[in-house]
Amino acid sequence: MYSKESLLNIDSVVSYKRENIILPHILMNLKDLFKILLRKLLKVLLWAFLISNVYLLLCKWMMPPITLTQFDSLISGYGLKRDYVGMEKIAPSARLAVMASEDQLFPDHGGFDWKSIEKSMKKNKRKSKKLRGAGASTISQQVAKNVFLWQGSGISRYIRKLPEIYYTFLIEWVWGKKRILEVYLNVAEMGPGIFGIEAAAQAYFSKEAKALNRSEAARIISCLPNPKVFTVKPMSRWVSWKYPRVLGQMRNIEVDPDIQKLMYTKK
Repeated sequence: MYSKESLLNIDSVVSYKRENIILPHILMNLKDLFKILLRKLLKVLLWAFLISNVYLLLCKWMMPPITLTQFDSLISGYGLKRDYVGMEKIAPSARLAVMASEDQLFPDHGGFDWKSIEKSMKKNKRKSKKLRGAGASTISQQVAKNVFLWQGSGISRYIRKLPEIYYTFLIEWVWGKKRILEVYLNVAEMGPGIFGIEAAAQAYFSKEAKALNRSEAARIISCLPNPKVFTVKPMSRWVSWKYPRVLGQMRNIEVDPDIQKLMYTKK
């Protein structure tokens, strides 16, 4: 039998070991584990960064095999209807319509419309639920988001902004305006599960994208920015209201020589 003093001594020894040997050892192991995980995470991020840059370079000549938005449409039950085509198979009216509706300064800016962003940020101060700067995305920003990133909402939109800025600058530098416009007209969602101007032209008007007239092109583009809600057929109230205004803007900007270069370029 142990005496009361012996038991107290044993408790003291156990307590000492726990506080001075076992706990520090566990904390040290956790610290080492954290360092290992951090190194592995940084390595994965570095490889992902390098691969994405190679992918961006390849996409100067090839269309993206699939985007995250297209994949999400596929697994969400909307399907995936698309038919990538070259710029020579896209009507000038479609090129003009997307610039008139989405980004009238597209030929002139370096990827960002800073005045619109500033205006949007001031406006959104009064709308706490809306991301500051939202609603001022250029065609270049939308391509960077659609091809390399995700749509997302809430906090994920804030997380996306930094890489979106990086990829926007990079495609402006590596691809150039003609390629950016060509990719946009092929990857943008233009109806539930319908991606690109060729698939939209076939779905809504049973014709090729190169045969679209101005009114048809304006109607398709007017489904943006929410093509699942703002439907072309049956024509939603939004599209019915917006497409005549797009037609008006098309007339206003088509005299710009820089707009005309993008409208009529073959490749």
